[in-house]
Amino acid sequence: MHGRSLAISITNGGTDVPADLIRRLGDSLAEAGKVLGAFGEVRVRLVLDAEMAQAHEEFAGVPGTTDVLTFDLTDPEEDPISQPTVALAGGQIKVAKARRVDTDIMVCVDEGQRQAKARGHELFHELLLYSVHGVLHCLGHDDHDEGAFAAMHDLEDAVLTRLGVGVVFRRDGRAPRDGGVA
Repeated sequence: MHGRSLAISITNGGTDVPADLIRRLGDSLAEAGKVLGAFGEVRVRLVLDAEMAQAHEEFAGVPGTTDVLTFDLTDPEEDPISQPTVALAGGQIKVAKARRVDTDIMVCVDEGQRQAKARGHELFHELLLYSVHGVLHCLGHDDHDEGAFAAMHDLEDAVLTRLGVGVVFRRDGRAPRDGGVA
């Protein structure tokens, strides 16, 4: 859509995620990049609880596992960002500016399996949600206050719907889940 693509690399860090699901995740994340006006490189590492808990404590100072950690390696001096480059407006995804990203994203397969089972959808959907979430952080989105949280997660669901996956985060209409994507 914007002429530049998102190169995706997915590493399986000791999980039992099948190769076909990993390929599907990479293809879908590349499509999400087109929808979001993102180009550059995204490296996703699929990990289990133990590795995620270690990284969560080391990099965020929080004990225990989590679903996704994003490490934005884009040089802020090269391409400063003062507001999100993509948003949901009138139910449509609007890209204000295509943006280069360079990011490492850790995705916890164990947490994905727990959430997918609890919410009644495929593991693929949950892992794609976490990966899109990481890319959105690199596009200027944050989810630390209530308004930004709602906007970010509504945009995630809009992207996933556009990809044919449908609503994942707010699938059951319930309030945001504890310990979920943040």
